[in-house]
Amino acid sequence: MKKSVILLAAGLLSLFAVSSVAAQLRTPRESQKASLMQTIGVTDVTIVYSRPATKGRTIWGDPPATAAKGTATLDDGRSRPKDTPIVPYGHVWRTGANEATTFTVTDDVLINGQKLPAGTYSLHTIPGKDEWTIIFNSDAGQWGSFTYDEKKDVLRVKAKPEAAPMQEILLIAIADTKANAARFAIHWEKIAVPFTVSIADVNALVVSKARATVAAAKADDWRTPMQAAGYCLQNKLNTEEAWGWLEKSITIKETYQNLGLKARSYAALGKTTDAIAAGEKAVMVGKAADAKLDTSAMDKLIAEWKAKK
Repeated sequence: MKKSVILLAAGLLSLFAVSSVAAQLRTPRESQKASLMQTIGVTDVTIVYSRPATKGRTIWGDPPATAAKGTATLDDGRSRPKDTPIVPYGHVWRTGANEATTFTVTDDVLINGQKLPAGTYSLHTIPGKDEWTIIFNSDAGQWGSFTYDEKKDVLRVKAKPEAAPMQEILLIAIADTKANAARFAIHWEKIAVPFTVSIADVNALVVSKARATVAAAKADDWRTPMQAAGYCLQNKLNTEEAWGWLEKSITIKETYQNLGLKARSYAALGKTTDAIAAGEKAVMVGKAADAKLDTSAMDKLIAEWKAKK
């Protein structure tokens, strides 16, 4: 009896192990998964989606009068009348295949000029012949658009479809970038639908992040306040607070780096005497810490500043 119990337990464990392996097996999907990421300023934008192919099918168009209504019937490829487009106009589409497309932003952004808070969303669309609706929904973990709930929409924006070269496999691409914005495009078959993601004020966002990072820095961390000060002083942002961060860095520990930044910042303000003094101190402190330190760049600047006096 005891032997039978042991054999049964071993068999169950074996079955469990096989089941676990099977559950973890990854098989190819017909519509392969893809992702793209674009940094705008200091904000990361990530889109994850699956890429269906046209396969000679009619992709866009009005649904026939006989087509059943509802996203699940029209978006899953089953019980579809032969004359129904893959993506009928006027119906919610997952903007891809398999799981709903996801859209993640690490900071608040503007989508075609309208605010979208930082977070991860499912991205759905309602295609139309002359106008599309792009939807950002708070339920980011749904399969397709079958359980899509309009009440969970965080933002809807309008976009205009454009004629485009043939694209056999769905592509969401970065069409253009600027310092504070990126233009994305949903491109499938012969249609591309662009939308813009922008940051209202990149500099203000950087200053806000710098302020928070400096405040959270450890007591002996001289690098973080120096880096925050360096960016702001170089770009002439928040200069009064930036000088305070620089002095904080120097108070924590005098280094070749932070004293050198102070020297260059004085020079940018036309305070040549102060620049020379800070530069010479930077060289002295740097050499004291490391006799082999290459200070030639600062030595050259000091010589140039002295020549101006």
